[in-house]
Amino acid sequence: MSDSSHRRLLLGLTGGVAAYKAAELTRQLQAGGADVQVVMTEAACRFVTPVTLQALSGKPVYTDLWDPRVRDNMAHIALTRDRDAIVVAPASADFLAKLAHGLADDLLSTLCLARPRAGVDGALHDCPLLVAPAMNAQMWGNPANQRNVEQLRRDGVVVLGPASGDQACGEVGMGRMLEPEQLADEILIRLAPKLLEGKRVLVTAGPTFEPIDAVRGITNQSSGKMGFAVARAAREAGAHVTLIAGPVSLAAPPEVERIDVVTAGDMLSAVKANLKHCDVFVSVAAVADYRVARPNAHKMKKSDAKLTLELTPTTDILGYVAGLPRPPFCVGFAAESRNLEAYAQAKRKSKKVPLLAANLVQQAIGADDNELVLFDDGGRRVLPRAPKLEQARQLVARVAELYKKR
Repeated sequence: MSDSSHRRLLLGLTGGVAAYKAAELTRQLQAGGADVQVVMTEAACRFVTPVTLQALSGKPVYTDLWDPRVRDNMAHIALTRDRDAIVVAPASADFLAKLAHGLADDLLSTLCLARPRAGVDGALHDCPLLVAPAMNAQMWGNPANQRNVEQLRRDGVVVLGPASGDQACGEVGMGRMLEPEQLADEILIRLAPKLLEGKRVLVTAGPTFEPIDAVRGITNQSSGKMGFAVARAAREAGAHVTLIAGPVSLAAPPEVERIDVVTAGDMLSAVKANLKHCDVFVSVAAVADYRVARPNAHKMKKSDAKLTLELTPTTDILGYVAGLPRPPFCVGFAAESRNLEAYAQAKRKSKKVPLLAANLVQQAIGADDNELVLFDDGGRRVLPRAPKLEQARQLVARVAELYKKR
Protein backbone atom coordinates (compact mmCIF):
# COMPACT_ATOMS: atom_id res chain seq x y z
CA MET A 1 0.00 0.00 0.00
CA SER A 2 1.31 3.43 -0.86
CA ASP A 3 0.12 5.36 2.19
CA SER A 4 -2.04 5.30 5.29
CA SER A 5 -5.04 6.65 3.38
CA HIS A 6 -5.59 3.14 1.95
CA ARG A 7 -5.54 1.33 5.28
CA ARG A 8 -8.34 -1.10 6.10
CA LEU A 9 -9.32 -0.83 9.75
CA LEU A 10 -11.59 -2.81 12.03
CA LEU A 11 -13.02 -0.37 14.57
CA GLY A 12 -14.29 -2.01 17.74
CA LEU A 13 -16.62 -0.28 20.20
CA THR A 14 -17.06 -1.35 23.81
CA GLY A 15 -19.50 -0.11 26.44
CA GLY A 16 -19.00 3.43 27.75
CA VAL A 17 -20.28 6.96 27.38
CA ALA A 18 -17.33 7.72 25.08
CA ALA A 19 -18.91 5.42 22.49
CA TYR A 20 -20.56 8.51 21.05
CA LYS A 21 -17.10 9.73 19.97
CA ALA A 22 -16.72 6.64 17.78
CA ALA A 23 -19.15 8.15 15.30
CA GLU A 24 -16.90 11.14 14.74
CA LEU A 25 -13.82 8.91 14.82
CA THR A 26 -15.30 6.86 11.99
CA ARG A 27 -15.84 10.02 9.98
CA GLN A 28 -12.31 11.29 10.68
CA LEU A 29 -10.73 7.99 9.65
CA GLN A 30 -12.72 7.95 6.45
CA ALA A 31 -11.76 11.56 5.77
CA GLY A 32 -8.17 10.28 5.95
CA GLY A 33 -9.09 7.73 3.29
CA ALA A 34 -9.27 4.67 5.54
CA ASP A 35 -11.76 1.84 4.97
CA VAL A 36 -13.59 1.24 8.28
CA GLN A 37 -15.43 -1.93 9.34
CA VAL A 38 -17.25 -1.57 12.69
CA VAL A 39 -17.76 -4.29 15.30
CA MET A 40 -19.68 -3.53 18.52
CA THR A 41 -20.07 -5.31 21.82
CA GLU A 42 -23.51 -5.76 23.36
CA ALA A 43 -22.68 -3.09 25.92
CA ALA A 44 -21.64 -0.62 23.20
CA CYS A 45 -25.07 -1.00 21.59
CA ARG A 46 -26.57 0.43 24.80
CA PHE A 47 -24.80 3.74 24.19
CA VAL A 48 -24.92 4.16 20.39
CA THR A 49 -26.86 2.16 17.82
CA PRO A 50 -25.34 -0.01 15.09
CA VAL A 51 -27.54 1.90 12.62
CA THR A 52 -25.54 5.08 13.28
CA LEU A 53 -22.19 3.41 12.68
CA GLN A 54 -23.51 1.56 9.63
CA ALA A 55 -24.67 4.82 8.09
CA LEU A 56 -21.30 6.48 8.73
CA SER A 57 -19.08 3.57 7.67
CA GLY A 58 -21.22 2.46 4.74
CA LYS A 59 -20.75 -1.16 5.86
CA PRO A 60 -22.83 -3.64 7.89
CA VAL A 61 -22.02 -3.48 11.60
CA TYR A 62 -21.31 -6.82 13.29
CA THR A 63 -22.25 -7.59 16.91
CA ASP A 64 -22.84 -11.35 17.02
CA LEU A 65 -20.20 -14.05 17.23
CA TRP A 66 -22.48 -16.33 15.17
CA ASP A 67 -23.57 -13.79 12.55
CA PRO A 68 -24.75 -15.83 9.50
CA ARG A 69 -23.77 -13.03 7.10
CA VAL A 70 -20.10 -14.03 7.47
CA ARG A 71 -18.84 -16.99 5.45
CA ASP A 72 -18.90 -20.31 7.31
CA ASN A 73 -20.23 -18.50 10.41
CA MET A 74 -16.62 -17.74 11.25
CA ALA A 75 -16.95 -14.02 11.97
CA HIS A 76 -14.31 -14.21 14.70
CA ILE A 77 -11.73 -15.14 12.06
CA ALA A 78 -12.99 -13.83 8.74
CA LEU A 79 -13.52 -10.20 9.75
CA THR A 80 -9.82 -9.59 10.42
CA ARG A 81 -8.29 -11.38 7.47
CA ASP A 82 -8.46 -8.38 5.15
CA ARG A 83 -7.79 -5.77 7.87
CA ASP A 84 -4.53 -3.92 8.43
CA ALA A 85 -5.27 -3.19 12.09
CA ILE A 86 -7.85 -3.43 14.85
CA VAL A 87 -8.65 -0.26 16.79
CA VAL A 88 -10.80 -0.52 19.93
CA ALA A 89 -12.21 2.90 20.84
CA PRO A 90 -13.52 3.24 23.42
CA ALA A 91 -11.82 0.42 25.27
CA SER A 92 -13.44 -0.13 28.68
CA ALA A 93 -11.62 -1.41 31.76
CA ASP A 94 -13.50 -4.69 31.43
CA PHE A 95 -12.40 -5.13 27.83
CA LEU A 96 -8.77 -4.29 28.65
CA ALA A 97 -8.88 -7.00 31.32
CA LYS A 98 -10.19 -9.51 28.77
CA LEU A 99 -7.37 -8.68 26.36
CA ALA A 100 -4.71 -8.88 29.07
CA HIS A 101 -5.85 -12.34 30.15
CA GLY A 102 -6.77 -13.81 26.77
CA LEU A 103 -10.51 -14.04 27.42
CA ALA A 104 -12.75 -14.32 24.36
CA ASP A 105 -16.46 -14.48 25.14
CA ASP A 106 -17.88 -12.20 22.44
CA LEU A 107 -17.19 -11.27 18.82
CA LEU A 108 -14.83 -8.35 19.42
CA SER A 109 -12.65 -10.02 22.06
CA THR A 110 -12.43 -13.14 19.90
CA LEU A 111 -11.41 -11.09 16.87
CA CYS A 112 -8.64 -9.47 18.89
CA LEU A 113 -7.34 -12.83 20.07
CA ALA A 114 -7.52 -14.45 16.63
CA ARG A 115 -6.08 -11.55 14.62
CA PRO A 116 -3.31 -12.45 12.14
CA ARG A 117 0.31 -12.09 13.24
CA ALA A 118 3.13 -12.49 10.75
CA GLY A 119 4.99 -15.74 11.13
CA VAL A 120 2.34 -17.39 13.31
CA ASP A 121 0.85 -20.47 11.62
CA GLY A 122 1.70 -19.18 8.18
CA ALA A 123 0.13 -15.72 8.55
CA LEU A 124 1.47 -13.38 5.88
CA HIS A 125 0.86 -10.07 7.61
CA ASP A 126 0.51 -8.46 11.01
CA CYS A 127 -2.82 -7.05 12.16
CA PRO A 128 -1.70 -4.82 15.05
CA LEU A 129 -4.06 -3.99 17.90
CA LEU A 130 -4.54 -0.43 19.13
CA VAL A 131 -6.74 0.51 22.09
CA ALA A 132 -8.04 3.89 23.27
CA PRO A 133 -8.99 3.54 26.96
CA ALA A 134 -12.04 5.40 28.28
CA MET A 135 -13.17 5.15 31.89
CA ASN A 136 -13.61 6.88 35.23
CA ALA A 137 -10.44 8.34 36.75
CA GLN A 138 -10.57 5.97 39.71
CA MET A 139 -10.97 2.98 37.41
CA TRP A 140 -8.03 4.12 35.29
CA GLY A 141 -5.78 4.48 38.32
CA ASN A 142 -6.85 1.21 39.93
CA PRO A 143 -3.80 -1.05 40.41
CA ALA A 144 -5.50 -4.01 38.71
CA ASN A 145 -6.31 -1.90 35.66
CA GLN A 146 -2.77 -0.50 35.52
CA ARG A 147 -1.37 -4.04 35.66
CA ASN A 148 -3.60 -5.00 32.74
CA VAL A 149 -2.52 -1.97 30.69
CA GLU A 150 1.14 -2.69 31.36
CA GLN A 151 0.66 -6.32 30.33
CA LEU A 152 -0.96 -5.21 27.08
CA ARG A 153 1.98 -2.93 26.33
CA ARG A 154 4.39 -5.83 26.94
CA ASP A 155 2.27 -7.91 24.55
CA GLY A 156 2.76 -5.30 21.82
CA VAL A 157 -0.66 -3.66 22.04
CA VAL A 158 -0.53 0.09 21.31
CA VAL A 159 -2.28 2.12 24.02
CA LEU A 160 -3.48 5.53 22.78
CA GLY A 161 -4.20 7.87 25.68
CA PRO A 162 -6.15 8.37 27.79
CA ALA A 163 -6.33 12.11 28.44
CA SER A 164 -7.12 14.05 31.58
CA GLY A 165 -10.18 16.25 31.93
CA ASP A 166 -13.87 16.47 32.79
CA GLN A 167 -15.68 13.15 32.85
CA ALA A 168 -19.33 12.23 32.33
CA CYS A 169 -19.64 11.24 36.01
CA GLY A 170 -18.76 14.79 37.06
CA GLU A 171 -15.26 13.94 38.26
CA VAL A 172 -12.03 15.26 36.77
CA GLY A 173 -8.90 13.25 36.02
CA MET A 174 -7.22 10.72 33.75
CA GLY A 175 -9.46 8.39 31.79
CA ARG A 176 -11.02 10.49 29.03
CA MET A 177 -10.76 8.96 25.59
CA LEU A 178 -8.68 11.04 23.21
CA GLU A 179 -10.74 13.34 21.01
CA PRO A 180 -11.62 11.81 17.61
CA GLU A 181 -9.45 14.11 15.49
CA GLN A 182 -6.34 13.49 17.61
CA LEU A 183 -7.08 9.77 17.78
CA ALA A 184 -7.52 9.48 14.02
CA ASP A 185 -4.25 11.33 13.46
CA GLU A 186 -2.34 9.01 15.78
CA ILE A 187 -3.88 5.89 14.23
CA LEU A 188 -3.02 6.91 10.68
CA ILE A 189 0.50 7.99 11.65
CA ARG A 190 1.23 4.67 13.33
CA LEU A 191 -0.11 2.58 10.45
CA ALA A 192 1.49 4.42 7.54
CA PRO A 193 4.34 2.71 5.66
CA LYS A 194 7.64 3.99 7.10
CA LEU A 195 9.23 5.19 3.87
CA LEU A 196 11.48 7.61 5.77
CA GLU A 197 12.05 5.51 8.88
CA GLY A 198 14.82 7.00 11.01
CA LYS A 199 15.43 10.00 8.73
CA ARG A 200 15.48 13.58 10.01
CA VAL A 201 13.28 15.97 8.03
CA LEU A 202 13.28 19.74 8.42
CA VAL A 203 10.22 21.60 7.06
CA THR A 204 9.52 25.33 6.81
CA ALA A 205 5.91 26.50 6.56
CA GLY A 206 3.70 29.55 6.50
CA PRO A 207 4.50 33.22 5.81
CA THR A 208 7.06 35.49 7.41
CA PHE A 209 6.28 38.96 8.80
CA GLU A 210 8.77 41.78 8.21
CA PRO A 211 8.06 44.76 10.49
CA ILE A 212 7.64 48.29 9.16
CA ASP A 213 7.04 49.75 12.59
CA ALA A 214 5.76 48.51 15.95
CA VAL A 215 2.39 47.39 14.50
CA ARG A 216 2.69 47.20 10.71
CA GLY A 217 4.58 44.81 8.50
CA ILE A 218 5.07 43.11 5.15
CA THR A 219 3.68 39.61 4.85
CA ASN A 220 1.74 37.39 2.44
CA GLN A 221 -1.39 35.25 2.30
CA SER A 222 0.22 31.86 2.96
CA SER A 223 -1.95 29.84 5.37
CA GLY A 224 0.77 27.30 6.20
CA LYS A 225 -1.60 24.41 5.46
CA MET A 226 0.60 22.78 2.83
CA GLY A 227 3.73 22.95 4.96
CA PHE A 228 1.95 21.51 7.98
CA ALA A 229 0.56 18.73 5.77
CA VAL A 230 4.07 17.90 4.55
CA ALA A 231 5.31 17.78 8.17
CA ARG A 232 2.51 15.39 9.10
CA ALA A 233 3.07 13.20 6.04
CA ALA A 234 6.80 12.97 6.79
CA ARG A 235 6.04 11.98 10.38
CA GLU A 236 3.59 9.35 9.11
CA ALA A 237 6.44 8.02 6.99
CA GLY A 238 8.53 7.43 10.11
CA ALA A 239 10.78 10.50 10.00
CA HIS A 240 11.78 12.65 12.95
CA VAL A 241 10.28 15.97 11.85
CA THR A 242 11.13 19.51 12.89
CA LEU A 243 8.67 22.13 11.64
CA ILE A 244 9.74 25.77 11.52
CA ALA A 245 6.54 27.80 11.23
CA GLY A 246 5.91 31.43 10.50
CA PRO A 247 2.93 33.21 12.10
CA VAL A 248 -0.05 30.91 11.43
CA SER A 249 -3.07 29.69 13.41
CA LEU A 250 -2.58 25.95 12.97
CA ALA A 251 -1.99 23.16 15.48
CA ALA A 252 1.25 21.24 15.06
CA PRO A 253 0.82 17.67 13.73
CA PRO A 254 1.20 14.94 16.37
CA GLU A 255 4.76 13.99 17.30
CA VAL A 256 6.26 16.86 15.29
CA GLU A 257 8.72 19.26 16.92
CA ARG A 258 7.59 22.83 16.22
CA ILE A 259 9.62 26.02 16.26
CA ASP A 260 7.73 29.31 15.82
CA VAL A 261 9.40 32.23 14.09
CA VAL A 262 8.29 35.60 12.72
CA THR A 263 10.74 37.15 10.28
CA ALA A 264 12.76 35.73 7.41
CA GLY A 265 15.86 36.30 9.52
CA ASP A 266 14.34 34.32 12.37
CA MET A 267 13.49 31.48 10.00
CA LEU A 268 17.01 31.43 8.55
CA SER A 269 18.52 31.27 12.05
CA ALA A 270 16.20 28.42 13.04
CA VAL A 271 17.03 26.51 9.86
CA LYS A 272 20.77 26.90 10.46
CA ALA A 273 20.38 25.73 14.05
CA ASN A 274 18.55 22.58 12.99
CA LEU A 275 20.50 21.52 9.89
CA LYS A 276 22.87 19.26 11.79
CA HIS A 277 22.18 15.62 10.89
CA CYS A 278 19.26 16.75 8.67
CA ASP A 279 18.61 14.26 5.87
CA VAL A 280 15.81 16.06 4.00
CA PHE A 281 14.98 19.77 3.87
CA VAL A 282 11.56 20.78 2.53
CA SER A 283 11.20 24.53 1.97
CA VAL A 284 7.45 25.13 1.82
CA ALA A 285 7.38 28.51 3.59
CA ALA A 286 6.51 31.62 1.62
CA VAL A 287 9.48 33.64 2.88
CA ALA A 288 9.45 37.39 2.24
CA ASP A 289 11.87 38.34 -0.52
CA TYR A 290 12.45 41.79 1.02
CA ARG A 291 12.50 43.40 4.43
CA VAL A 292 12.39 47.02 5.52
CA ALA A 293 15.93 48.32 5.86
CA ARG A 294 15.19 50.48 8.92
CA PRO A 295 11.95 49.49 10.69
CA ASN A 296 10.62 52.04 13.16
CA ALA A 297 10.60 50.97 16.80
CA HIS A 298 7.38 52.89 17.40
CA LYS A 299 4.11 53.21 15.53
CA MET A 300 4.37 55.78 12.75
CA LYS A 301 1.57 58.31 12.76
CA LYS A 302 -0.49 58.65 9.61
CA SER A 303 -0.19 61.85 7.59
CA ASP A 304 -1.09 63.09 4.12
CA ALA A 305 2.53 62.89 3.01
CA LYS A 306 3.79 60.05 0.86
CA LEU A 307 5.78 57.37 2.62
CA THR A 308 8.83 55.77 1.04
CA LEU A 309 10.21 52.52 2.38
CA GLU A 310 13.68 51.28 1.60
CA LEU A 311 13.60 47.52 1.09
CA THR A 312 16.57 45.19 1.20
CA PRO A 313 16.65 41.57 0.01
CA THR A 314 16.37 38.78 2.55
CA THR A 315 18.61 35.71 2.43
CA ASP A 316 17.39 32.97 0.11
CA ILE A 317 16.95 30.12 2.63
CA LEU A 318 16.52 27.32 0.11
CA GLY A 319 19.45 28.61 -1.89
CA TYR A 320 21.59 28.76 1.23
CA VAL A 321 20.81 25.17 2.26
CA ALA A 322 21.13 23.74 -1.25
CA GLY A 323 24.44 25.54 -1.67
CA LEU A 324 26.11 23.96 1.34
CA PRO A 325 29.15 21.74 0.64
CA ARG A 326 27.18 18.65 1.74
CA PRO A 327 23.52 19.68 1.58
CA PRO A 328 20.60 17.52 2.68
CA PHE A 329 18.17 16.30 0.03
CA CYS A 330 16.41 19.59 -0.78
CA VAL A 331 12.81 20.03 -1.89
CA GLY A 332 11.62 23.44 -3.03
CA PHE A 333 8.19 24.92 -3.60
CA ALA A 334 7.19 27.44 -6.24
CA ALA A 335 3.93 29.38 -6.04
CA GLU A 336 3.31 31.18 -9.31
CA SER A 337 0.47 33.20 -10.78
CA ARG A 338 1.35 32.41 -14.42
CA ASN A 339 3.85 30.51 -16.60
CA LEU A 340 3.96 27.79 -13.96
CA GLU A 341 6.18 25.29 -15.75
CA ALA A 342 8.70 27.78 -17.12
CA TYR A 343 9.16 29.58 -13.81
CA ALA A 344 9.26 26.35 -11.79
CA GLN A 345 11.87 24.75 -14.04
CA ALA A 346 13.97 27.91 -13.89
CA LYS A 347 13.76 27.97 -10.09
CA ARG A 348 14.77 24.32 -9.78
CA LYS A 349 17.73 24.89 -12.05
CA SER A 350 18.90 28.05 -10.30
CA LYS A 351 18.54 26.55 -6.80
CA LYS A 352 20.06 23.24 -7.92
CA VAL A 353 17.50 21.17 -6.01
CA PRO A 354 16.59 17.59 -6.99
CA LEU A 355 12.84 18.06 -6.52
CA LEU A 356 10.51 21.05 -6.79
CA ALA A 357 6.74 21.20 -6.27
CA ALA A 358 4.83 23.98 -7.98
CA ASN A 359 1.29 25.30 -7.93
CA LEU A 360 -0.75 28.30 -9.02
CA VAL A 361 -1.42 30.71 -6.16
CA GLN A 362 -4.96 31.36 -7.42
CA GLN A 363 -5.83 27.72 -6.73
CA ALA A 364 -3.90 27.09 -3.54
CA ILE A 365 -3.71 29.99 -1.08
CA GLY A 366 -5.99 29.38 1.88
CA ALA A 367 -7.60 26.33 0.28
CA ASP A 368 -7.78 22.87 1.84
CA ASP A 369 -7.02 21.17 -1.46
CA ASN A 370 -4.54 21.79 -4.21
CA GLU A 371 -3.03 20.63 -7.50
CA LEU A 372 0.72 20.15 -7.51
CA VAL A 373 3.17 19.61 -10.33
CA LEU A 374 6.43 17.89 -9.38
CA PHE A 375 9.64 18.55 -11.31
CA ASP A 376 12.77 16.42 -10.95
CA ASP A 377 15.43 14.85 -13.15
CA GLY A 378 12.88 12.26 -14.26
CA GLY A 379 10.62 14.91 -15.74
CA ARG A 380 7.26 16.37 -14.81
CA ARG A 381 4.39 14.69 -13.01
CA VAL A 382 1.01 16.16 -12.07
CA LEU A 383 -0.66 15.38 -8.75
CA PRO A 384 -4.36 15.99 -9.53
CA ARG A 385 -6.34 18.27 -7.24
CA ALA A 386 -6.85 16.61 -3.85
CA PRO A 387 -6.76 17.50 -0.14
CA LYS A 388 -3.39 18.96 0.80
CA LEU A 389 -2.62 16.07 3.15
CA GLU A 390 -3.07 13.57 0.32
CA GLN A 391 -0.85 15.74 -1.89
CA ALA A 392 1.73 15.84 0.89
CA ARG A 393 1.69 12.05 1.23
CA GLN A 394 2.33 11.64 -2.49
CA LEU A 395 5.10 14.23 -2.33
CA VAL A 396 6.76 12.45 0.60
CA ALA A 397 6.53 9.13 -1.26
CA ARG A 398 8.38 10.73 -4.18
CA VAL A 399 10.96 12.24 -1.82
CA ALA A 400 11.58 8.80 -0.30
CA GLU A 401 11.95 7.26 -3.76
CA LEU A 402 14.46 9.85 -4.95
CA TYR A 403 16.33 9.91 -1.63
CA LYS A 404 16.80 6.14 -1.80
CA LYS A 405 18.24 6.40 -5.32
CA ARG A 406 20.56 9.14 -4.14
